[in-house]
Amino acid sequence: MAPDTDVTGIDEITVVPHTHWDREWYLPFQRFRAGLVRMLDRVLDALAADPAHRFTMDGQLAALEDYLEVRPERRPLVEALVAGGRLAAGPWLVLADEFLCAGETLIRNLEYGVRGAEELGGAMRVGYLPDQFGHCAQMPQILRLAGFEHACLWRGVPARVDRAAFAWTGADGTAVRTQYLPGGYGNAAHLLSGPAEALADRLAALTETLRPWHPDGPVLAMYGNDHTTPDPGVTAAGLRLATLGEYLAARGPSVDGLPVVEGELRSHARAHLLPGVVSARVPVKRAMARAERVLIRYAEPLAALWLPGGAAEGVRGPHGTSDGVHGPQSTSDAGPDDVSGAARPDGAGSAARLLLDAAWRRLIACSGHDSVTGCGSDETAQQVAARIAEAEQTAQAVVDLVGASLADRAGRDRLVAVNPSPFTRTALVLADLPEARSRLLGPGGEPVPLQRLELAPTLLGETVVDDLTRLLGRIHDRETSGQEIVSWSAEEDLFTVVVGRHGSSGYDYADLRRAVLDGAAARPGPWRVRTLAEPVVTVAALVTVPPLGRTVLTAAPVAGATTESGPAPEPSTPEPSIVESPSAELSVQGPPAVETPVRPDGAAASRSPASAPDGPRWSRPAEGVLDNGLLRVAVAPDGTLSLASRDAQTHGVGRIVDGGDAGDTYDHAPPRHDLQVDTPVSVEVESVCAGPLVSVLEIRRTYRWPVESWEHGRSEDTEPVTVTTRAELRAGEPYLRLETSFDNRARDHRVRWHAPLPRPAAESFAEGQLAVVRRGLTAEGGCGEHPLPTFPAEGFVAAGGLAVLLDQVTEYELTGGELALTLLRSVGHLSRDRNAHRERPAGPQLPTPAAQCPGPTAMRFAVLPHAGTWDEAGLPRLAEEYRHELLAVPGSGGDACASPAAGPTAGPGGRLCVEGRGVVLTALRERGHALEIRLVAEHPAATEAVIRGSFTAARRADLLGAAGERLEVTGGAVRLPLRPFEIATVHLIG
Repeated sequence: MAPDTDVTGIDEITVVPHTHWDREWYLPFQRFRAGLVRMLDRVLDALAADPAHRFTMDGQLAALEDYLEVRPERRPLVEALVAGGRLAAGPWLVLADEFLCAGETLIRNLEYGVRGAEELGGAMRVGYLPDQFGHCAQMPQILRLAGFEHACLWRGVPARVDRAAFAWTGADGTAVRTQYLPGGYGNAAHLLSGPAEALADRLAALTETLRPWHPDGPVLAMYGNDHTTPDPGVTAAGLRLATLGEYLAARGPSVDGLPVVEGELRSHARAHLLPGVVSARVPVKRAMARAERVLIRYAEPLAALWLPGGAAEGVRGPHGTSDGVHGPQSTSDAGPDDVSGAARPDGAGSAARLLLDAAWRRLIACSGHDSVTGCGSDETAQQVAARIAEAEQTAQAVVDLVGASLADRAGRDRLVAVNPSPFTRTALVLADLPEARSRLLGPGGEPVPLQRLELAPTLLGETVVDDLTRLLGRIHDRETSGQEIVSWSAEEDLFTVVVGRHGSSGYDYADLRRAVLDGAAARPGPWRVRTLAEPVVTVAALVTVPPLGRTVLTAAPVAGATTESGPAPEPSTPEPSIVESPSAELSVQGPPAVETPVRPDGAAASRSPASAPDGPRWSRPAEGVLDNGLLRVAVAPDGTLSLASRDAQTHGVGRIVDGGDAGDTYDHAPPRHDLQVDTPVSVEVESVCAGPLVSVLEIRRTYRWPVESWEHGRSEDTEPVTVTTRAELRAGEPYLRLETSFDNRARDHRVRWHAPLPRPAAESFAEGQLAVVRRGLTAEGGCGEHPLPTFPAEGFVAAGGLAVLLDQVTEYELTGGELALTLLRSVGHLSRDRNAHRERPAGPQLPTPAAQCPGPTAMRFAVLPHAGTWDEAGLPRLAEEYRHELLAVPGSGGDACASPAAGPTAGPGGRLCVEGRGVVLTALRERGHALEIRLVAEHPAATEAVIRGSFTAARRADLLGAAGERLEVTGGAVRLPLRPFEIATVHLIG
């Protein structure tokens, strides 16, 4: 477009050329990337040709990284443009949904984005959040702790904001100057559309529209939109161009005199909020939460604390020991400032660092606002699920490395229990023990409370062979059937091989071969070949483990048991040191970081339940009742539950309600004539196990649900669906663990779990993204979208004396005096052109049959009635315990010098411990030669965090790792006064 000398008013407007680029949405990533390459080819050519041109790359670095993977030869040009300030890169890696990932994931997203953009020449220092479906309460603090003075956003802004800038105050009181984008991030997308001679008219109309929002200074015109390329003639039009960072830098960071908006931004008044994404494709949310938990709270902290060569070797217990981890000690004399985060090549932790980086990159990529939200095509959802799974598997590989390191330093008769929490825990672990050695002793020889859960089958297989010597082809040294050979015998036509996880030390393949050949010579066949496993019993053990430390348990013979060599000896009280015992063996089921450990499922159908012994303080409850002294649970005839604690009680918990959903992945919309089904046609209750440590009931309720729904109503055809609720009560826990599962055979419907509130409530409190947010019973409407008062919660939700502890982000609503959780929402379209709860489409009307979520589904959570407020009930602490199981690692006997003691102590007995009311650990990792620990005060009043360990120096840091003020270390402790909901990052140097 040629310059128009008649254009007036150009000084009143600043144009920011940009694009909003969804990495994946209605098309999968690679198909969108092809368009990205075409767009950036043209943009870079225009930037190279015209020094006046500017371009803002959507606030997410990933788009540039995706481009440079295809066009690596253009990296020098990109670096020159970024360094010159004409191409704005970052600050985020991706534009994440702020409610569907953990707060720590948001922080790492910013860290990766800023670091990568700096490598290209510089990061845009604006918290640009153009298209997220609302904004979390801690975002102002996150941005300010990263050194940012500006935010810029569109959705979620309440109606009371009447200008384009406001002071956004976070959960802790931190304020950031925030630029609102009236009309959205494409409010000037059509500025250059149409004839050149009409540009002045278009400018005047745009200025007239935007000027009321900008009382002074030039108005902000966002020239770009979804997947668009700015016209290179924008510079020839004589307009004032800038990057977003340049425009906001000229405005200054002051919030004086600006309207104040506090907390999260979830209003529908100014733009579609699209809250249904919280419950679209629920399995993706479950997978995301699981992957985050394995990475953030198991892989990263355990690698820092336990892998040889890690930074934790400098943060030792008061006795100067290394807790049995015999890797090379750090000889670095780096001071507190040496926390660059650069990975050292030495030590076993180097592989873990690379794996952790890979896991983080995959996880962050999946947090995108069109990725984890589930509002993309089915192809996109499949790829997101695969990347989340890869992130979890990569993180689990690091946990496996840690487990192998710990296992090598414990004998084969030992079980290492590891505590992921920064305070002492007494909790259950599962172990498979040889029946002859099915007792566990603590480090000092004291018996560990146990409960037998089930006895594993001993018959693994039986075949008939004509030639017995063929058996030798199935044996690899001492391994067969995936286990090690313990013994063998031949009787008449039966040859029996006994296997176990660890074989006996007296095994010799030559002896076995001789026995097979002798048998074949004596009897030509046919032969029956039987493979037996040593009798193994699954036990639940109640173990006390120090903060972020370990406790090593020893398997001991049961009185009267026999072994291969005769009666098992009665143990004497052992000294707290490892003595190798290669003939003993034990194993554990599955990593507790991923699944609830006390679960007689899956293989349970092929196992014989072992009776639970009565303990001196436990008596078997009545049928259909669970009671651990803290909580009493009774099943009603309709399958709902009554819960009673010392201070509170409620009845009718767990009513299942199925209703129609004629909406889409963005918005729930009930049919005009909805039919809600909440009455089962049959109820069955079964006691799975009952004992002093854990008791489980299984409640099966069968319903008849309409097979489909549409805009006007629901189908008369129904499908029988059995909803199974597993109710588990453990010793010492004031809450009931629940798992609700069913096989989804219906379409276009929503299934919710309801629980009556013990007392009336006009507000709820939900934990998520490092804050506890208070919400009312309604949402602010406007902009053509029904303000459905459903909300997300990550860690817990509480209202009216009832709390639910969560292990994934879950949609909830307070309705009719009840708390409702969405278990599943089945829809068949990405967006519907006609949605009863939304006037305009949110995207293309694309069929998404996989978003119906057919097949088996399950959700886990825990429920408890409580007195007082959420903080008086200690819900942050309970959520920490519920979400983070102890990790159990069987010893492999790799190091005869191992010690069963807990290792170095910090305060009451762990490597590192954190104290403080409402203080929550959010991250612990190696950063350079320091341990970086991040805490948040999830407490409504000021509190104090106390970090104890044997570090010699400490200092605060910002969220990007830059060192801050030095902290006083007194008596091996650092004390941090914290504001309500303040986030604190500390570097500890040994």
